Amino acid sequence: MDIGDPIDFSGRAVIVTGGTKGIGAEIATAFLAAGADVMVCGRGEPVRPPSADGRHALFRAADVRDPAAAASLVAAAADRFGRLDVLINNAGGSPDADAATVSPRFVEKVVALNLLAPFYLSQAANLVMREQPEGGSVINIGSVSAHQPQPGTAAYTAAKAGLLALTRALALEWAPKVRVNHITVGPVRTPSAGGDREGGGAAEDVIPMRRKASADDVARACLFLAGRLAPYVNGADLAVHGGGEVPARYLAGNPFSSP
Repeated sequence: MDIGDPIDFSGRAVIVTGGTKGIGAEIATAFLAAGADVMVCGRGEPVRPPSADGRHALFRAADVRDPAAAASLVAAAADRFGRLDVLINNAGGSPDADAATVSPRFVEKVVALNLLAPFYLSQAANLVMREQPEGGSVINIGSVSAHQPQPGTAAYTAAKAGLLALTRALALEWAPKVRVNHITVGPVRTPSAGGDREGGGAAEDVIPMRRKASADDVARACLFLAGRLAPYVNGADLAVHGGGEVPARYLAGNPFSSP
C-alpha cells in the first residue's frame, strides 16, 4: 500500500483560528513545515506570524464569534489559496468564574467563542470543501474539561462538551466529503500555562506521562487527523492528555511521584 508521504500537505490550504500564539501558532507552523498554505486569524496582528522553512502564514483579523466575520475568513482563504482543505477550530478559552455570580454576558461570550464560533466556521468551510473532489477535514480543539469539569469552569465546560457533541453530529451529516474530528487536550506547556486552569507544575504530578503536553504534541495530532493516515477517521475524539489524571481516591493513599 503506497500512501506517499503521510505528512506532505503541499498544495493544501489550511485555516487555524487563534493561530497567532500558543497552541494555534504551533499548529500553523507544523502545517507550514509540511508544505501547506496557511491562514491564521486573531483579534490583533502578531509581530511575527508563524513561519517555517522561509514560508509564513497569512494573517487576517477576525472576531470568529461573529457569523459574518467567520464566513468572511473562510472566503478569504478560499479566494487566496484557491481551495480549503483543513479547518482547525483552535480559538477558545476562558478565565475561571464562579457559576453562582457570573454574569449572563460572560456566559454568552464564553459559549460564543468555544462553541458557536466553531459552528459558524465549520458551516462556511463545509460549503467550500464539499465541492472539492478531495473533500476536506475539520478538527475541533477541545478540552479535558468537557469530560471532567473543574470548579470555576461551568460555562467553559458546557461549551466544550457542546463542541464534542457538535463534532459527532457534523461527522454524521457531512461525511463522506468532509470529515470532522475532535482532539481532547489536557494540560499544555505554554508561556502562559502557569496561570491557566490547565497549567501549573502540580499538574505533572498526577499525569501518567509525568509531563504536560507540548504544543507540538497537539500539532502532530492535527497533522495525523488531517492527513493520509486517517482517511476513515471521522467523528473521533483523540485524547492528547498523557493518559488523563490519576484518580484522587488513589492519590489519597498512594503518592504518585515521578520515577
